[in-house]
Amino acid sequence: MKTKKKIALVTGGSRGLGKNTVIELAKDGHNIVFTYHSKKDEAQHVIAEIEKFNVEAIALQLDTANTTLFPAFKAELQKALKEKWDTTNIDFLINNAGIDRYGMFTDVTEQDFDDLVNIHFKGVYFLTQTLQDVIADGGRIINISTGLARFVTPGYSVYSSTKAAIFNFTKYLAKELGGRRINANVVAPGAIETDFTKSAFDAHPGAKDFIAQNTALGRVGLAEDIGGVTAFLCSERARWITAQAIEVSGGMFL
Repeated sequence: MKTKKKIALVTGGSRGLGKNTVIELAKDGHNIVFTYHSKKDEAQHVIAEIEKFNVEAIALQLDTANTTLFPAFKAELQKALKEKWDTTNIDFLINNAGIDRYGMFTDVTEQDFDDLVNIHFKGVYFLTQTLQDVIADGGRIINISTGLARFVTPGYSVYSSTKAAIFNFTKYLAKELGGRRINANVVAPGAIETDFTKSAFDAHPGAKDFIAQNTALGRVGLAEDIGGVTAFLCSERARWITAQAIEVSGGMFL
C-alpha cells in the first residue's frame, strides 16, 4: 500500500533558511506549501527545485505581519490543498518568516518595534491560532527563533526579545495541543550568512571573523546547516520531542 505523503507549510519559504527548510522537507518526501512576501518569480524557482525530489509544491503570497489577512489566507490554503491533494489539512507548520532590523536600544523607533513584534511574535501567534484546526492531529509545529535569545549581541534588543517570547509560546503550544498529539518545538539558529543578514555583515567589517572566532566549530553558519534540523523534528524519529528549543549555532559564545 502506497504511503500518503505528508504536507508541510513553511512561511517565508522562498529564500534563505526557509528555502533550505522546504528543500530538506522535500528530500524527506513531503509535499510542500510555502509562503512568499512579494517575489512570485523567486517562489516559482523554488517550486522547480522542490519538484526535483518527486514531490509537489504550492506557493502562496502572505504578509505574515498583517494578521487581518489570516482568515482569507486560511480559506485560500484549504482551497489549494483540496484542489491539489484532496485534503484540507497540513501535517507540519513551520513559522519561519522574518525580517532583520538592527538598532541600538537608544535608536529604536516605535515603528521598528512594531514591525519586529508584528512579524516575529504577533504574526506567529495568530497565524498558528488561525491554522490550529488545519494542522492534523499528530502533527508538528516548529517555530524558528534565534540564539540571540540566549546570548547578547548589541543592536538586537527588540529582535531577540520577540524571539525569546517564541520560546515560551512554544511551551504553551506543546502543553495545550498535546492532547491532539501535536508536538511543538523551537529551532534557534546562530549567526547565519544569508541575504537576510547580508546588510548587517556588510555594515560591520570583521563581524564574520569575530563570530567565527567565538564559535566552537570555527565558522559562521550557512542556511544548509539549519533546514535539516527542522526536517528531523518533523520526522517520526523526533516523535517524543516536544516543548524543546534546539540551538543550531555551531557553539556560539559558549
